[in-house]
Amino acid sequence: MGDGVLRQIGEVAERTGLSLRTIRYYEEVGLIVPSARSQGGFRLYTDADVDRLQVVKRMKPLEFSLEQMRELLAIVDRLAGDARLSKAERERMLNSLAGYREAVHERCAALRSQLATAEEFAGTLSGQMEALQSPIVTRAATSN
Repeated sequence: MGDGVLRQIGEVAERTGLSLRTIRYYEEVGLIVPSARSQGGFRLYTDADVDRLQVVKRMKPLEFSLEQMRELLAIVDRLAGDARLSKAERERMLNSLAGYREAVHERCAALRSQLATAEEFAGTLSGQMEALQSPIVTRAATSN
């Protein structure tokens, strides 16, 4: 991306895989603000807005709160856009960002563990179903 094109909400929804309702909700709670409005009042989004929505979308399944999402986005915005940060403030923000990175790694590990447990259960259940269906198939074949 990066072509400077303004996109309407429908195209943004298609690109991000988020519903129109979800995008509007994220606007309502202050996570995203459309960069412009058309003459007809339609929301218009830049590539940077779409990238911001992608960040929020990726944080959601990791169970970050709206406040945590807002804080992370603010940190990234400040670090990327304000060269006038004091060394101490920049260091504090980088430490916060590192904390988020660590939290993401921990949550991913927890999700991997949950997935392994779910896959194990699915395998067990499949094995039980096969075992329970075998006598039925055998009985049906012998009664003919």
